[in-house]
Amino acid sequence: MLLCFAVDKCAVSPTGDRLYITSYQNKLLTLARDGTLLATYTDPALRGPSGLHVTPAGQVLVCGHQSDTVQQVGWEGQSKLATLATREDGVRSPWSVCYSSTTSSIIVGQGWGDNILVFRVE
Repeated sequence: MLLCFAVDKCAVSPTGDRLYITSYQNKLLTLARDGTLLATYTDPALRGPSGLHVTPAGQVLVCGHQSDTVQQVGWEGQSKLATLATREDGVRSPWSVCYSSTTSSIIVGQGWGDNILVFRVE
């Protein structure tokens, strides 16, 4: 039996024209609505991409479970805009990420320590 884990998480852009997919192959894929591959993002500082979220403003947030990082990637899915949090900030095995416009916070669910981190952003 062959097991394939091509898709871990997926998220859709606010306009619905892009689909973002994390895979266990250390990639963030950006697809058009028709399934055409638009971009592939890889970064040595983003290992085991797991959690994925697109904010209402179209900002792409992705966390690396194995690299203990949370990154912001450009809407085109090709470049890192910022590293938002790392192990030094308390991030350990992040599995989920979400932006709350109500509290202007990035919320990170972790596999290590069974806790949630909240980072205020401006």
